[in-house]
Amino acid sequence: MRMKIDPKSNSTEATEFILLGLTGRPELQPILFTVFLLIYLITLTGNFGMIFLIRFTPRLQTPMYFFLSHLACVDICYSTNVSPQMLVNFLAEKKSISYAGCLTQCFVFVTLLLTEYYILGAMAYDRYMAICNPLHYSSKMSRPVCISLVTLPYLWGSAVGAMQVTLTSRLSFCGPNTINHFYCADPPLLMLTCSDTFIKQTALFVSAGINLTGSLLIILTSYVFIFITIYRIRSAEGRRKAFSTCGSHLTTVTIFYGTLFCMYLRPPSEKSVEESKVIAVFYTFLSPMLNPLIYSLRNKDVIRAMEQLVKGNIFEKIAA
Repeated sequence: MRMKIDPKSNSTEATEFILLGLTGRPELQPILFTVFLLIYLITLTGNFGMIFLIRFTPRLQTPMYFFLSHLACVDICYSTNVSPQMLVNFLAEKKSISYAGCLTQCFVFVTLLLTEYYILGAMAYDRYMAICNPLHYSSKMSRPVCISLVTLPYLWGSAVGAMQVTLTSRLSFCGPNTINHFYCADPPLLMLTCSDTFIKQTALFVSAGINLTGSLLIILTSYVFIFITIYRIRSAEGRRKAFSTCGSHLTTVTIFYGTLFCMYLRPPSEKSVEESKVIAVFYTFLSPMLNPLIYSLRNKDVIRAMEQLVKGNIFEKIAA
């Protein structure tokens, strides 16, 4: 275990951490490597494919797909923040990550997590405007407005991520350096520090509570008005068409938020960390992989764009 001596406190500080990963059983490491490599490749292919379709398909140049392209970008970065290091550790004898690398992973993770919160909220607001205020949709969801609605989540996520990492960097890690997780996360890190964690835990709970409930409140409020508007539509076909435009987003929100409520809103313990590893698999790997599938399989515009891609029409337009 690499340690450095802190001259101020005359104690040793960890310069790297050991990641225990999903399991300590050596015979399972090659199998898990293959499974998660496949998941990562599907995630990259699906999300890059979604960005490509949106970029080069005229019918997809709308606010909804603009937000979806940013959601795909966040999912790519989100998965890439964890997957390469995890894949290397599956096959490496020493499953280590540097102190600086650990803090960087924590920063990127928090930044992207909060960014996805509010991009999903922006997508819900977009559906609210499209269904509840269709006559003013073009003016209310103009290009500058859409850019603002995706820029603010990135800025806010970065600010909160920087604050959380700054608080973590002030903690002393002078004891064991083994993290019971497959990536650097705050709950297992807090169990290794020999410093007082009251300020850090308070900041973690407050940040998680405000951002999780705040973004979810935006989504729920939007859908309350959406459902009221849909209920007032007289024709069954009209209600079906209106609701179908929200189906993919609702599915994504359910999967994403359903795995997060019990993640950070509880004090860290050995049991909670073990449970969080299983939960983290869902929102770190499965959610980014499933999002492009959800939006492609349930969306007629995306299906038509994919058909054009197969026929070569998109490539002909690019060449022209």
